[in-house]
Amino acid sequence: MYRRSAAAAVLLAAALTLTACSSDGDGKASADAAGKPKPPASSPVPDPADASTAPTAAASPDAKPTGPVLPDARLTPKTGSFKANEKQYLSGRVPEKTDPAAVLQTGQETCQRVERTAKRDKDAAAAAIISGDVTGAKDAIEFLCPEQKPVLAVAEKGFGDSPRTTPGPGTYRALTQSTTCTWEAKGKDGAVLASGPETPPKAGDRITATVPSGTTEFRSTGCYAWVPA
Repeated sequence: MYRRSAAAAVLLAAALTLTACSSDGDGKASADAAGKPKPPASSPVPDPADASTAPTAAASPDAKPTGPVLPDARLTPKTGSFKANEKQYLSGRVPEKTDPAAVLQTGQETCQRVERTAKRDKDAAAAAIISGDVTGAKDAIEFLCPEQKPVLAVAEKGFGDSPRTTPGPGTYRALTQSTTCTWEAKGKDGAVLASGPETPPKAGDRITATVPSGTTEFRSTGCYAWVPA
């Protein structure tokens, strides 16, 4: 009798432990999902197909290497040859003892991400560049996929959710479908000059912010990225 009771107690304790673990995991996932700003609905960012397979040598394409780099005369692939625009992209970008083709591949993959996203939604492509979900876009687009320059031009005029201390006056639109997007513009004395949205947005609503003259700080939450309206 004693052995049966002890066994039952052990089984009950194990069941309670499993239940608690399951509840904690679900709660954390829900909280994380609720707190993350949403990109444009028509093109989730990052794209699931964008899992990077590029070599680690070119993992940071936003800036050129600070150490020794291959001279332009040595920018040659193991087979074949680079095009003129590819050499321009690679110039000053390939660390010594690194295969130039690996660095080029990183730039090409950046172009592919922008192109794939822009095909579905140009706003989403611009937002991905602004937010940093796509890195190294400026030089990659300049030399490897210049047809995407209109997307880059929009992105270069935009900014993300982080506080902006020198916002130009005007009207901006949020590149998001989030219903939790909020914003406020403050003057130099810290007074709130404008804020919004005036009414809680619904899914699919276009969210805009009008920044008045005299604004010294623009701050937003859950809006992902902004571009001029």
